[in-house]
Amino acid sequence: MRFAVIGCLLWIQLWAIDTNALIDEESPYLQQHAHQPIAWLPWSDESFEKAKREHKLIFLSIGYSTCHWCHVMSRESFDDETVAAILNRYYICIKVDREEMPHIDSYYQKVYETVHHRSGGWPLTVMMDANREVFFITTYIPNVPKYGVEGIKTTLKKFANLYVKHPETIARRTKAIAALQSKAPSESSRDVTVDATTFFNALTKEYDAIYKGFSIAPKFPEASKIELLFVLGDLGYLQARQMALDVLRTMALRGIYDQIDGGFFRYCVDADWEIPHFEKMLYNQAELIPLYVKAYQITQDKLYADIVEETIAMVYERFENNALFYSASNADVGEKEGAYFIYSVEQIDTALQASNVKGSLAKAMEFRRRGNFGTKIHVGFYTQQRPQGFKPFRAALKKLRRTREYPFIDTKIITSWNAMMIEALFDAAVIHERYGILAEISLANFTKLLEHKGILYHQSLNGNFPYAVALLEDYAATTHLYMRAYQYRYRRSYLTHAQRLMQEALQQFYTQGRWYLNHSKPKVTVDLRDKYYTSAIGTMLQSMQQLAALSGSPTLQRHADVSLALLKHDIVSHSTAAPSSVIALLMQRYGVVALKHRRELLLQYQTLLSDIRYPFLVSNASEQKEFLACKVDRCFAYSSDFLHVKQRIEESLLIQ
Repeated sequence: MRFAVIGCLLWIQLWAIDTNALIDEESPYLQQHAHQPIAWLPWSDESFEKAKREHKLIFLSIGYSTCHWCHVMSRESFDDETVAAILNRYYICIKVDREEMPHIDSYYQKVYETVHHRSGGWPLTVMMDANREVFFITTYIPNVPKYGVEGIKTTLKKFANLYVKHPETIARRTKAIAALQSKAPSESSRDVTVDATTFFNALTKEYDAIYKGFSIAPKFPEASKIELLFVLGDLGYLQARQMALDVLRTMALRGIYDQIDGGFFRYCVDADWEIPHFEKMLYNQAELIPLYVKAYQITQDKLYADIVEETIAMVYERFENNALFYSASNADVGEKEGAYFIYSVEQIDTALQASNVKGSLAKAMEFRRRGNFGTKIHVGFYTQQRPQGFKPFRAALKKLRRTREYPFIDTKIITSWNAMMIEALFDAAVIHERYGILAEISLANFTKLLEHKGILYHQSLNGNFPYAVALLEDYAATTHLYMRAYQYRYRRSYLTHAQRLMQEALQQFYTQGRWYLNHSKPKVTVDLRDKYYTSAIGTMLQSMQQLAALSGSPTLQRHADVSLALLKHDIVSHSTAAPSSVIALLMQRYGVVALKHRRELLLQYQTLLSDIRYPFLVSNASEQKEFLACKVDRCFAYSSDFLHVKQRIEESLLIQ
């Protein structure tokens, strides 16, 4: 018995030696680094106090669990005993999961952009003095010199020596970066014209008319830009609508979309949407599903409906847990990027045999025997529709995938991303009623898990009790979700819930027209840009105006007006980077229309409501005996004839 106890104690000691402080963290990303030789600490006041107490520099690393280059840097450097020895001796090392603390990531990404005059990414590597003043910031650092960059060991030693022997050099660097931050562009109250033509022209300049989408490479889905194109289409810019349909069709057929299992990858590395970075993020699925629903409503093209159904099926297969959804899946299996998703030439050949139209199918996918991902094949099509023989071809490749290990899935249930996904299910009810039923089940579980005693939380791990209170992005997405849920079946409790969340958001994140991402220190100002998904402020500014129309609240509209007045110059100046905020400006310019009638009539006319060509329309159950169309300050159409009211709403765009 005594030997068993001794053995147990030795095991505990060995376990302690092989772990660091991240072992007690819930984040899957932090857990991935818990057994490294580096003395990692989580972000906390205690960690920064330790740096001051020990007179050490701070090494901050920000990433997330399904980030490919985060894993590369982790394997190359953070598992390296030599690198660990340098870090442990001279630095206090702090790890941050950007999905757990998006406001912290946002702050340091802004610092990176100020210093380097370009956008950053992950892993984000930050070096600071003991007072949290940045003196060096970059992204991935190789273990040894390559890509024209010095290796991490050289970099770490260089700054450690400077700190000991020439601290004034470090001080000069921190002051220089602080000075750059103080000169960074700030909000301006200068008035500018909100003109839809200007916004359309700006988007057109960035639009890739050859390969579709925006920019050259890498190429992201940029859902908020596509949404703005649809809004401009409803405002009369028919070319904008066609641009939106073209990019959605292209993405549906190319490599950005998983032709075998369904769902979208995070981005493509090339201009032609052929080769993706193989991560799948919940937010991509959530933001693209409503756009494909819209495309289907406009065209009745089955391809768009198929993409909606396949993407939802993939989300339920890979990410669903008790009607809520995990955050992401990795690109890699082991250390092999895309291993689950790609095929050998021989495997593609065999799958083609399953179709009786092998030649046309091979032509549609531009089948190259030399491969398009190294020597392997990633499937995509270069046609305007899925080719004949696609179904048996897909079935053969799907069967092969069932023998493979699926990439790592991050089991965080993030409030904002789940709100977006549940809202997408409500939108998909246009295609099939079952999605609306699923959405209401998910919403009930969402409320049960992520709201406790009136407090909204930021996330839960694998369905456990949530940790960390909600941020602005959570309030923005959740408020928008409840408004959408209300307009599905007009349950008054949903609208009341949205109103309560909006008031809480105003109390916590809003001060005299200015918005912050969080309410704890350090308070981080909002970022207008729709970077990886729609910005919190863009969603909030839209939600405020929609809720003002639904609840008849001029006060809420005034809050939106004050915020937009402060932000208007920056939004217009950077319109293609902030399309969701542009939509909020256009919403203010044209006004949100609330169409009112009795609940049973609105339910009866739901399909027809979606045919109204007015981009800022909400519907509200009331005791009206006829259809009534109102803006927040006036009503302008009243009739029992739906088509008459529809015409008046659409004509209101022409008299602005």
